[in-house]
Formats: sequence, structure tokens, C-alpha cells
Amino acid sequence: MIEDIVPKENAGEGVETFEGIISPGFINCHCHLELSHMKGHIPEKTGLVDFVFKVVTERHHKKEEILNAIAEAEAEMIKNGIVAVGDICNNALTLPQKTEGRLQYYNFIEASGWLPSVSQERFERAKEIYNLYANSTKLQTLNFSIVPHAPYSVSANLWQKIKPYFENKVVSIHNQETSFEDDFFLDGTGDFRRMYQLMNIDNAHHAPTKKSSLQSYFDELSVASCAILVHNTFTRQEDVDFIKRRQLSSANKRSVIAEQPQTQHSKPKTFFCLCVNANQYIEGALPPIELLRNNNCTIVLGTDSLASNWSLSIVDEIKTLRKHFPHIALSEFLQWATINGARALQMDDRLGSFEKKKRPGVNILNEECLSVQTIF
Repeated sequence: MIEDIVPKENAGEGVETFEGIISPGFINCHCHLELSHMKGHIPEKTGLVDFVFKVVTERHHKKEEILNAIAEAEAEMIKNGIVAVGDICNNALTLPQKTEGRLQYYNFIEASGWLPSVSQERFERAKEIYNLYANSTKLQTLNFSIVPHAPYSVSANLWQKIKPYFENKVVSIHNQETSFEDDFFLDGTGDFRRMYQLMNIDNAHHAPTKKSSLQSYFDELSVASCAILVHNTFTRQEDVDFIKRRQLSSANKRSVIAEQPQTQHSKPKTFFCLCVNANQYIEGALPPIELLRNNNCTIVLGTDSLASNWSLSIVDEIKTLRKHFPHIALSEFLQWATINGARALQMDDRLGSFEKKKRPGVNILNEECLSVQTIF
């Protein structure tokens, strides 16, 4: 714990000196720890549809193999200076590892089911996993919520069943990861039709909204405390404008009710999570970072899974970002990787910055090669 921050002349004896940049521990806002056993299993540059199909159809391995891979992947994150993770859970296989308390987790219990006829079954499955987390006496924190996988994989029926579990929680959703996600909602075209054919899913119930993917679902998140939109590879200016209008409307409504506008905040607080190495791995694309920065969007970082990445390292994500956006200061990337992430996961009371009474972890970065050394 940080007891105090004092001038060097007041620090007394025994002061240690390190070469490099001191940073709080990193926050990985998006990970699929349960897919760690699929490292190297799926070829690069398959495109999203074929990647998703392979994950769905080829993820089932021996339990012992999966559990060993989960433990190794968590150890890799710790070695790479990560202290907290927003982790996607489609099962409870990561729960035993998490009870060891080596990292802090926000557990996103993912619900998916595109067919309206399976909505009750899929909801009950998500609720069962949710209850396992809720009833675990070994977890150090009670950070968990039921969340939608993606707008193209959650039917209207399933949205209605899971929405009550958003209230005052953090909600994560895969957003606009591929170019044809918007096409599917605008006019029903695009490669997702092929995905449903591959999975033998009848898509006849889908009615195009004539709006982008984000604008088609975002209002469903209105009761959440925070929304983490993940990937955002093809998010456009009109989508950012849409969120701004919704949040302004939310803030105005709260101000009228409370008559104290200075204390009111729009909901949900929206964070844009970038997983650039996964974008490179799957489609060779990059998110519109300058658009997000120009609109003062709050950016956080994630690694996605070892099925779609070469490592679980926030430093490796920053390396790729620096390669493609060399004009952005390292200090800004580190803000995305620390305090922004802590706020997104509602852990900024204890992580993300060097402040009294926090336990943020301590990393030392070599600025030139961006190697990381974990001190605490």
C-alpha cells in the first residue's frame, strides 16, 4: 500500500533507485482467459467470421489442458505487469484459478444466442455461471455481471432477459469489430449471413434496423454504470456523436430530477477498449484512434485472447500502437493502460494511479525498448 508520496529529501535512508519510467500496474480491460488453450490454434488473417466459427467449433479440449493453460496465461499476465483484468466468461473453468487471488478480475458472464427460440435456455446458462461467481466464498472481490457477447449474437428476446443484470454494473460488448457488422444491421447484407449458414442458424427473424450496429443496441445499456465497447475497429463519427447525444440527454434528465446538475453524470460512462494486436491477428486492421482522440473518448486497452493474439501483454499492445501512431506520447498510452482501465472496471479506488492508500502495483518501463520489470 502507498502510505505517502514525499520529496526525495524527506524520504530518509534506504531509498532505491531504478532506471526507467515508474508506472502503476496495467489494467487489461478485455481478455478471454478461458481460451488460453487455443494459442496458435487458429491461423492469422482468417477474418472474423471464420475466426468465430473456429472458436465455437474447436474450443472443446480436455479439461486438464484448459486449466493448465489458464494458469500459465495468468502467470504470463502477472509477469507482464498486469494487476487487473476484465475477463469474458462463457463457463466457470477460470473460477478455480481466480480464487487464488493473484490478480483482480471483473468477470463478464457472456450471454449469446441469436435464435429467439433459445433465449430462455441461454439466459439460464448465463445465470447458472453468474450464480457460481455470486456464491463463491473464495473470491476476494464480487465483480461480475451478465453481458451480451455482441449485437449480432443476442436476439431481442435475450436482450430483455439480461438487461436487469446491467443495473449499476460494468457491461462489456464486442462492438463493430468488422466492416460488415454495420451492413448486417443497415440492410441485412454482409458476411454474417455466411456465418449463420455455417452454424446452421436460421436468420429469417432478423429485421434490419437501417442504423449502424452501435446505434441499434446502445440504448439497451442505459441502466449500466459503465459500458466497455470492445474493438471499435469500424466505429464512425456518427456513432460517437450518437453516444454523446444519448449521454447529454441522460445527464439533463438526471439534472432536472435532482436539481443539482453539478453532481449528475450521464449513464453509462462509455469506454472504448482497443485490442490492436487481435485486430492485426484476425483481420490486419486498426481502430480509428485519431477519431476517438479527437472526440475526447476515454480509451482503455485489452489483449483479447491467446486464440487471437501472440501474448497477453499490455506492453505489447502499446508497442503496436507506437509503431502505427508514433506521434502519440507514451504518457498518453500509459494513461489508457492504467487509470482509464481502472475507472472502466470500477477499481480506481485502489488501482490505476499512485495515490495514498491505493495498492496499484509498481512497474518499471524501459522507454526505449518498452521492456517491463514488475517491482511490486
